[in-house]
Amino acid sequence: MKRISSSAPCASRGALAVAVAALALAGCANYSGISSDKQLTAPESLESTQSLPAQGGQWPSFDWATQFGDPQLPQLIDEALAGSPSIAQAQARIGKASSYIESSRSSLYPKVTGQYSWTRELYSANALFPPPYGGTWYSENNALVSATWELDLWGKNRARLNMAVSQEKSAEADMQQARVTLAASVARTYNQLALLYALRDVAQREIANRDNVGRITNGRVTAGLDTNVERRTAEGNIATSQSNLTELDGQITTVRYQLGALLGKGPDRGLQIAKPVVNPQIVISLPDNVPADLVSRRPDIVAARWQVEAATQNVKEAKAEFFPDINLAAAFGFDAFGWSKFLTASSRQIQAGPAIHLPIFDAGYLRSQLKGRYADFDLDIANYNQTLINALNDVATQVAAIRSLDRQMGDAERALDAATHAYDLAVIRYKAGLSPQLQVLSADENRLANEQTVTNLKMRRRDLQIGLIKALGGGFDATGTNFAIDGSGQTQAANAAPAK
Repeated sequence: MKRISSSAPCASRGALAVAVAALALAGCANYSGISSDKQLTAPESLESTQSLPAQGGQWPSFDWATQFGDPQLPQLIDEALAGSPSIAQAQARIGKASSYIESSRSSLYPKVTGQYSWTRELYSANALFPPPYGGTWYSENNALVSATWELDLWGKNRARLNMAVSQEKSAEADMQQARVTLAASVARTYNQLALLYALRDVAQREIANRDNVGRITNGRVTAGLDTNVERRTAEGNIATSQSNLTELDGQITTVRYQLGALLGKGPDRGLQIAKPVVNPQIVISLPDNVPADLVSRRPDIVAARWQVEAATQNVKEAKAEFFPDINLAAAFGFDAFGWSKFLTASSRQIQAGPAIHLPIFDAGYLRSQLKGRYADFDLDIANYNQTLINALNDVATQVAAIRSLDRQMGDAERALDAATHAYDLAVIRYKAGLSPQLQVLSADENRLANEQTVTNLKMRRRDLQIGLIKALGGGFDATGTNFAIDGSGQTQAANAAPAK
């Protein structure tokens, strides 16, 4: 009877058995019981209709600084954005994140390498190789081209790539947040400079008023109606006002230096800034749907959301580690002694075959790694939720402060009007000899305090307006851009992970 060889079918069955065994053995290391129940907070779940009523207003645009009517302000902001080291740092972080994308993407494709070696060797006559090889010099040529490809059946490398993309988006949103923060800082510092100049104008007017009172006092002393006590008091008040003016000049110089630093320049740049132009207050109405739309208008919220997405992909990658890695490898080349037969068919060397990595027993390493990834995921979820809460609180706080200040402004202006009339009457009566100097000084102090209060309130309102613009995103809008992301408020970590 003729015997039929069954080696080929046996080999096929053996390969299949190895594959089945590999999948079965992979079950020895599993992630059962490791999960997260954390969820993104939905904006509409945070009650804010009373604090943030819909007013039909517009969201800030990128050129919001122009509405303050001072052409120097938007120019300073543009200069700061162009030369700030903080923006350069943010751009460098984006570049670093982009490099991670390129390295992660490369793992999805086959890799091909080539190598060549030439060895000149004298073989021992008393060792492994007998004559004529032993005791003779020989050259060995070896050339090999190799190719490897990780199949990524479980999506580990794709998850790593998606994580890198999410981190780049987060870095880009962080840069936008840095731009918004810097623009607002320049505007608020510039507003502080405007306030100091306004207070300086008040101080100059006060010096003029006290000079006038001093002249009246000198006339009354000459007429014998006042004494040197009143004269010295008037002179002391003038000196005090001049001292206040000098102090304001010092503060103005300091703020100029601060502006120079914000522009990314030296302190001398701040000295070149012209006196700010104080214009009437602008009115900012809240747009509709603030909570829902704020998630795409605030760069810090967008950055936090992309961090959650990166953490989601990080979890997917860690789960894929529990499954076998399958790599295909192949190589072709030539290996021969000497040169005569180096590139001939008989010198060929060919290698091909799969390689399987099995996570059978790792003493809990993969499970601990996955727990760490879920902890990072929970942390990023909590950070997003806190960022959203802080953003709504920021807007509500600015709005409440503006409302309160508007009520104060009316009272303060009425108080200033009354104090000014009282001062004018006191000066008239003092000049006519109907009241003492003390009454004039008291009325003057009251009028000065009220004028300073009104000036501070006006500039404080401008500062709050800038703060509200910043709280509303400073003109940023992720809608319809590459920053956009699903804002449903539901985490996709569990669904995106490999099936158990």
